[in-house]
Amino acid sequence: MATTAAPVHPVDEVPPVRQLAAFGLQHVLAMYAGAVAVPLIVGGALKLSPADLAYLITADLLVCGIATLIQCVGFWRFGVRLPIMQGCTFAAVSPMVLIGTTGGGLRAIYGSVIVAGLAIVLLAPVFGRLLRFFPPLVTGTVILIIGVSLLPVAGNWAAGGVGAEDFGAPKNLALAGFVLAVVLAVQRFAPAFLGRIAVLIGIAVGLTVAIPFGFTDFDGVGDADWVGISTPFHFGTPTFHVSAIVSMLVVALVTMTETTGDFIAVGQMTDRPVEPRTLADGLRADGLSTVLGGVFNTFPYTAFAQNVGLVGMTRVRSRWVVAAAGGILVLLGLLPKLGAIVAAIPAPVLGGAGLVMFGTVAASGLRTLAEVDFKGNNNLTVVAVSVAVGMLPVGVPTVYAKFPDWFQTVMNSGISAGCLTAIALNLLFNHLPGTADSAGDAAGPTPPSVAAEA
Repeated sequence: MATTAAPVHPVDEVPPVRQLAAFGLQHVLAMYAGAVAVPLIVGGALKLSPADLAYLITADLLVCGIATLIQCVGFWRFGVRLPIMQGCTFAAVSPMVLIGTTGGGLRAIYGSVIVAGLAIVLLAPVFGRLLRFFPPLVTGTVILIIGVSLLPVAGNWAAGGVGAEDFGAPKNLALAGFVLAVVLAVQRFAPAFLGRIAVLIGIAVGLTVAIPFGFTDFDGVGDADWVGISTPFHFGTPTFHVSAIVSMLVVALVTMTETTGDFIAVGQMTDRPVEPRTLADGLRADGLSTVLGGVFNTFPYTAFAQNVGLVGMTRVRSRWVVAAAGGILVLLGLLPKLGAIVAAIPAPVLGGAGLVMFGTVAASGLRTLAEVDFKGNNNLTVVAVSVAVGMLPVGVPTVYAKFPDWFQTVMNSGISAGCLTAIALNLLFNHLPGTADSAGDAAGPTPPSVAAEA
């Protein structure tokens, strides 16, 4: 008697090799600028030589790829097994610059990163049990904040990139607008497959137009080595300073909060809701990747929100696509010349693609909030105040400049500030005695897996 195989979930589908390569490259291009920004900022602040800066970048790309493979493919209890790209977290930039410039140097940074990574591995099960406090009211608000927080990044790229001499020049914005128009046209008029790589096509067409108009500089390609191998503890044996470790542990809590929001967003976009166990597995992979970062001369790792928007926009849900992107990153880390070619893509080209990707994240948050009941309760206040707190450091970057470093680490990230506010206000209005009996009653339906865990 013939039996039919169980249908494969879209997250677990393996597309043909040709599609894997195209979709994977699209993810790499979407996150590349953000991936190399952290080593550039930290290395520049520590006044490293050009050779050391190049080493930091190749090491970062290599570990980005390995971290992405761990997260997507997974092994044992490591990896969320969703289409999640990994990259260096910006929440760690200020603390690492402070650690590195006050006498500790890179060795003290790496010591604190290794300890923070081990702490994330140990705390992952605890965070997994907190999933019950992320009903649609909270998750929708957090996803909305993630998307809106990323829009200034796209805006800076569209204007030419922060620090560019021609920042804001009409030609930069025109190129970004052209790329945006190409992406939208491909999505609207091209066949289904091409629509799924609309961002890749937009970037390719934008680069083709940018070359004759002098937007590109390929000088770095000739200077780059063909092969580069990152060896453990290249800058010396890590040192462990209490103050550095404490500040990096604060960063660890911030990144775990941000990553939880990213996991939930991708889980909803892919129709595979995140459960407490899978959340813990994903955070545990974050911790392992962060430890690898400290060992292989790079920094803490987290889920990259840029790529969350790409998943939502293209509707390509396969984790193997992002695993292919991880493999491409490994190649870029081992072959610096390839990395230099990708790095030559002008910022306005990335900005045009970023506008639609990051806007998609925000729109996904609004779609989740559409499930929430706003009648006869205070849920609108929860959303309003959380978004306001989350946007404050985005709109006024120096608003917390006179506060202690640990406070700035938490609150200067609009995503973590808004997420913590949403959780706290949901507890205040929907959980405390005298309010709604549960977040599920007032904040929308609680996923069955979360209800069972609670």
